[in-house]
Amino acid sequence: MRKHQKHKITKPLSAAGVHLMLGGYTLIALFPIILILINALKSRSGIFDDPLALPNAETFFLGGFEKVIAKSHFLTYFGNSLTVTLVSLALILLFGAMAAWALAEYKFRGNRLLALYMAIGIMVPIRLGTVSILELVVKLDLINTLTALVLVYTAQGLPLAIMILSEFIAQIPKELKEAARCDGVGEFKIFFQIILPLIRPAVATVAVFTMIPVWNDLWFPLILAPSEETQTVTLGVQQFIGQYVTDWNSVLASLSLAVIPVLIMYTIFSRQLIRGLTSGAVK
Repeated sequence: MRKHQKHKITKPLSAAGVHLMLGGYTLIALFPIILILINALKSRSGIFDDPLALPNAETFFLGGFEKVIAKSHFLTYFGNSLTVTLVSLALILLFGAMAAWALAEYKFRGNRLLALYMAIGIMVPIRLGTVSILELVVKLDLINTLTALVLVYTAQGLPLAIMILSEFIAQIPKELKEAARCDGVGEFKIFFQIILPLIRPAVATVAVFTMIPVWNDLWFPLILAPSEETQTVTLGVQQFIGQYVTDWNSVLASLSLAVIPVLIMYTIFSRQLIRGLTSGAVK
């Protein structure tokens, strides 16, 4: 009887501890974003006097947003980042799922070696090959183009996508695929109409892990596409950061505007992830 009572007491305590830890982690993760949004609405003096305070009648200031939108090419940078991120994401998900399907479904000589080769792509940072990538981009005459960024980000995201998706595809019952083949369904229809709907949780996971690094990257836009027409948001923000003086109002306003699409896209893919996890796999 006492053991049963102890179990009843410890169970709520353990659940409360888990929720407390998750709540603390959430606050830590959201604190920088909230701090940026708060200070983006304040004057320069208000930022430095008390960066943690909310904007009031004295410190409220929208000059940073006005300067970013009216006196810079922020909309161009924003469009470049959005184009590169969406196109890269689409290519990674499509080619990653197709490659994962091939590795998981078809057994051929060198299958394991090819999977190991893909795994090496996760362990070795792509930035180590920056010089070779730059030489190749110059030879292909793709310097200062968004195509160069899309190709690099696609190559960067494919190994992780293939690794995650292949594990999910391997867990799909063979009976589903064999039944479709017996009915005369082709391999492409099996892949697009059966396999892809069943691996929605994995696709959403890959999308979330791929989207944020591509949107936030500064390294490759600075090296491969530094021109005014091809700059991304992270690179365009650098114009407000000087050697001696930094326009913090414009910097924080730019970062605030750049965070919005990431939050929207993350919310969309998170909902798809939840739906995929809760819906039945076999329909």
